Amino acid sequence: MKISFYPGCSLEGMANDYARSIVSVFSDMEIDLVEIKDWSCCGATAAHSLSEYLSVVFPARNLSLAEEMGLDIVSPCANCFKRLKYSQHMIKKGLYDIPWKVQGDNTVYEITRFLSQPEMLARVQKRVLRPLKGLRVVSYYGCQMVRPPKITGFFDYENPQSLDKLAAAAGAEVIDWSYKTTCCGAGIGMGRKDIQRHLTGRILEKAKQSGAEAVVVSCPLCQTNLDTAQSEKDERPLPVFYITELIRLAFTEHAGSGWFRSHFADPSMLLDEKGIL
Repeated sequence: MKISFYPGCSLEGMANDYARSIVSVFSDMEIDLVEIKDWSCCGATAAHSLSEYLSVVFPARNLSLAEEMGLDIVSPCANCFKRLKYSQHMIKKGLYDIPWKVQGDNTVYEITRFLSQPEMLARVQKRVLRPLKGLRVVSYYGCQMVRPPKITGFFDYENPQSLDKLAAAAGAEVIDWSYKTTCCGAGIGMGRKDIQRHLTGRILEKAKQSGAEAVVVSCPLCQTNLDTAQSEKDERPLPVFYITELIRLAFTEHAGSGWFRSHFADPSMLLDEKGIL
C-alpha cells in the first residue's frame, strides 16, 4: 500500500521526533510512505489571517504535487491537515483560480483518522509485540484537528475517538475525560504567555485529576505547549506522547530512553515503572 506524506514544517524542526516515529510505524505496518517531492509550507498559521487567497493557494501546490503522484495524502500536523482540506474545499467550489492543476479528488487524511480505519487498526493490533498494559492515558485532540467539521470531516468533534482507538490498540488504558478538544492556546504564548500558561495548566491539571499518567497527542503544537508548560521542579511531570511514539513502543520488544530525548517531561521513570522501556 502506498500513500503520499505531507510532513509540514514542524516535522522538519521541533517535531522531528514525531517524524521519526511515524516513519518507523508505517514501515513496520508495511505501508509505503512517500514524501511529496519538493513540498512547500502550507501557510499555517499566518496566511489565512492575512489573505484568504493565499490560504488557498499555498496548500494547493502540495495538493497538485500529490495528484501528480496519483496518491492520497496523510498529514500528521493538525493545522497542515486543516489547511489542505480547506484549500481542497474552496477549489472544488470554484471560488479561486490557482496556478496549478488541482482536481481535489484525492483524499486528505489526518494521520489518526488514517490509522484508526478498521483495516489499519487491525494491522496495528496484529503488529503489537508488547502491549502497553497498565499505562493510563488521556487522548488530547486540540481544537484545530476536529473543527470546523464541514471542512475536517470530524463529525464526532465533541468526543472524537481516533486517538482513543489507537492508544487502546497499543494496549494502553484509555481514560475518558472532558478536555479532549479544549484549546491549548496554539501560538498565543508568543505574545501572551500568561494566557498560554493558564490554558495548558488547566488541561494538565484535569488530565491528572482524571487519573491519567500520560497524555497522547498527534498535533506538534499541542505537544510542545503541554510538554514545555511543565516545570523541571515538578516531582511527577505528565509525559506528553505522540501517538506514533506509543505505537512504536508497542511494536518493539526493547526500547531505549534515547527515543524521548526531545521531551521536556521525561517519560523514562514512568515507562520503567510499567516495564515498558
